[in-house]
Amino acid sequence: QVQLVESGGGLVQAGGSLRLSCAASGRTFSSYAMGWFRQAQGKEREFVAAINESGGGTSYADSVKGRVTISRDNAKNTVYLQMNSPKAEETAVYSCAAAGSRWDLLWGKYDYWGQGTQVTVSS
Repeated sequence: QVQLVESGGGLVQAGGSLRLSCAASGRTFSSYAMGWFRQAQGKEREFVAAINESGGGTSYADSVKGRVTISRDNAKNTVYLQMNSPKAEETAVYSCAAAGSRWDLLWGKYDYWGQGTQVTVSS
């Protein structure tokens, strides 16, 4: 069992920066690929980024490439999402997820899901 708790959300100005964190419980964190998803009010959930178990492989949605970086610290059981130059339309609840592989996350499949953290981007 893995429990995921996100933090770091809040209000950020467009063009600013924000770092989200997702802390995982359990001793098996390093055996899971991790990902971030977001869901804006009234919209479908969408994939943002994923990272493999070791941190050596990453995937990004086209809409965030070049502005967002996913990373992980297996010693701290934490995955991060660094968001630079966020846009107002990226206001959403951001959730992290754990899965058996990065490819599962790209397909929206996951084993564990966090409760999410609200990110509001003001223009």
